[in-house]
Amino acid sequence: MKLLSVAIPCYNSEAYMKKCIESLLVGGEEVEILIVNDGSKDGTAKIADEYAAKYPTIVKAIHKENGGHGSGVNTGIDHATGLYFKVVDSDDWVKKSAYVKVLDKLREFAENPEGLDMLICNFVYDKEGAKRKKVMRYQKSLPTDRVFTWEDCHHFGKGHYILMHSVIFRTQLLKDCGIRLPEHTFYVDNLYVFEPLPYVKKMYYLDVNFYRYYIGRADQSVNESVMISRVDQQVRVNKLMIDYMAEHREEIEQHKRLYQYMQNYLEIIMSVSSIILIRSETEENLAKKEELWQYLKEKDKKLYGYMRRGILGTFLHLPGKPGRKFCVWFYHVCQRIFKFN
Repeated sequence: MKLLSVAIPCYNSEAYMKKCIESLLVGGEEVEILIVNDGSKDGTAKIADEYAAKYPTIVKAIHKENGGHGSGVNTGIDHATGLYFKVVDSDDWVKKSAYVKVLDKLREFAENPEGLDMLICNFVYDKEGAKRKKVMRYQKSLPTDRVFTWEDCHHFGKGHYILMHSVIFRTQLLKDCGIRLPEHTFYVDNLYVFEPLPYVKKMYYLDVNFYRYYIGRADQSVNESVMISRVDQQVRVNKLMIDYMAEHREEIEQHKRLYQYMQNYLEIIMSVSSIILIRSETEENLAKKEELWQYLKEKDKKLYGYMRRGILGTFLHLPGKPGRKFCVWFYHVCQRIFKFN
């Protein structure tokens, strides 16, 4: 059995996927690299097959009809045989020295994989043209150098959350929790780092800058203009997160820190959805913003009350055009501070 399975969902990725794959080959025979070609129309399939032929014991090329990023992740989970599972987007890559340390740590847990459900590492916002790269670290929020539970976690600041780039899950945990990301939908990475959390009991934070998250392509899903054009998909993911939180409230509330974390993460997603709907400057999307908040209220009044009375909820409901302009200004300030998008 492999130590680590890495899924690389690819769609028309011929221009950059080689850098991603080459960075992962450093793991050698302990790693299984699953290149999931999601119905690409360029040379992605050919590149995947070439790597699979060259490294038959490491690389698997999986070809499927187009289903979107979530479908690619689902397929990766279905085919994974490693003890642990990681998603790396085809335009991102990993740092060699940190990668070696990650594998060393996973190897320590290999004899008793149930001793670790989730490994968290730092990631770097590798923004095109930025002189200084923003590093997302967790040393203030998580214990270091030991296995810990949710009760051991510290407070997470606003805008400081565990993202897909940060995590490696135990593969069987993902299969046991039954996660299935929706197809033909962007922003499903939020569901990927949300729905498995109640199943996560034991964690470890390795303070290394492992994942390099590239930001800079004009067609990238986190580009603001692209987010506006795909706002309905953002709202769809947001509602699925609300559904999950409401349906699993009793289970999640058993762990105070877990509930606080998931509540605050959902608040950030509500804020992003609301800002993008406001930023689009159409009456239709302003109505969708109100409908989203009403959806939350109907699903979970307690959660709605917490978010509506909070600072973000207050900002997002400032009246009139001046209020909406202030919201957008505040959002852009946060962009500059936290270096996202």
